Amino acid sequence: MRKSSKAKLREAFLHLEKEVPEGVARQVRNLRHPNARWVRLPLGVLFVLGGLLAPVVPILGVWMIPLGLLLLAYDIPFLRRPIANFTIWSTKKWVASKEWFNRRVRRSP
Repeated sequence: MRKSSKAKLREAFLHLEKEVPEGVARQVRNLRHPNARWVRLPLGVLFVLGGLLAPVVPILGVWMIPLGLLLLAYDIPFLRRPIANFTIWSTKKWVASKEWFNRRVRRSP
């Protein structure tokens, strides 16, 4: 049976929360609260716009686009499944690359 898009998005948030520092994970959990919609939507839009400005303003980065889309997906149903799938895929890739790097560093003399 296929998971609902909301369940898939919850799974994506859990994957992400495992990989970020506890303080960031706490803020992400706070943003997932239903009452945080008035903060989540504008913040998601600002992250996406900030990510698009990354070539012009170097302090901002392309990393802001997926984070903004993830926040927006919580309230926009058609974004849920693709953004959840991308988030799960990218966090798995991140974990695999960290493990690969750690193995390489431990092997180095």
